Amino acid sequence: MNKIVSKEFFSDKVVKLVIEAPLIAKARKAGHFVIVRVDDKGERVPLTIAGADIEKGTITLVVQTVGKSTVKLGNLNPGDYIADVVGPLGQATHIDKVGTVVCCGGGVGVAPLLPIVQAMKAAGNRVISVLAARSKDLIILEDEIRASSDEVIIMTDDGSYGTKGLVTEGVEQIIKREKVDQCVAIGPAVMMKFVSKLTAQYNIPTVVSLNAIMVDGTGMCGACRVTVGGKLRFVCIDGPEFDAHQVDFDELMMRLRSYKEVE
Repeated sequence: MNKIVSKEFFSDKVVKLVIEAPLIAKARKAGHFVIVRVDDKGERVPLTIAGADIEKGTITLVVQTVGKSTVKLGNLNPGDYIADVVGPLGQATHIDKVGTVVCCGGGVGVAPLLPIVQAMKAAGNRVISVLAARSKDLIILEDEIRASSDEVIIMTDDGSYGTKGLVTEGVEQIIKREKVDQCVAIGPAVMMKFVSKLTAQYNIPTVVSLNAIMVDGTGMCGACRVTVGGKLRFVCIDGPEFDAHQVDFDELMMRLRSYKEVE
C-alpha cells in the first residue's frame, strides 16, 4: 500500500500525484517507470517516474485520465492509498556529455522528459527544451523544465501560448541555427514518429521513450512488443527508450489502437 501525499491538477484530465515509495525513490533514475494497481482488482498501469525526493521518500507521477483505471487513480485524494506501486522498472536513460541536446515533449510526455532534462543538464550539456501541446492550458511542468534548460521553446497548435505550430517546427528551428548533437523526444507516438523523420534528415542521434501497452512490466506477457531495427523488442525490459530511427512507429501506433473501443 502506498499513500498519496499530495495531488495537483494540471488540467481537467491531467493530475500530478506525489506518492510515498521510499525504496523506489532511492533507486530510481531518469527513464525508469513503475506499474501501478489502484486496488487489488485493478489493471496494471505503467507510469513513468517524473520525479523523486529521497529525503521524503516520495515519487511523482503524472496521470492522464483517459481510461477506467486512470480515472479511478485520478479520483484518489491525499491520504488515500494505492494497492501496488512496483518499480523502478525498465532501463535507465543513458546520460552522457555530448554537447547540445534538444529535448522535446508533447502533452503529458513532458512528465517523463523532465528527469531526462535534469540529468542531461547535470552532465554538462547545453539543453534546449521544446514543449508542445494543443493549447496553453495543456503545457505542463514549464517552470521545472526551465530550471534545467538553457532555452525553452513553447509550441501550441492553436497559438494560445508561445509559437503557433507543431513540435517539429520548433525542433527544426533549432537545427537550422546551430549544431545539435542529440535529440530526445517523448510524447504521442505520431509526434515521436515525425520528430524522428526530421532528425533522420539531419543525421542527429535521437532517442524516444515508447508508450506501448503493458500488462506485467517484466517481459513475460509480450503485450508491449515492438519492432526496433527489424528485431522484436519488449518496451518494459529492453526500453522504454530506443533509437528513434530504428523504431517501427506504424506498427506501434496500430498496436496502441487495440483497445480503443473498450476505452
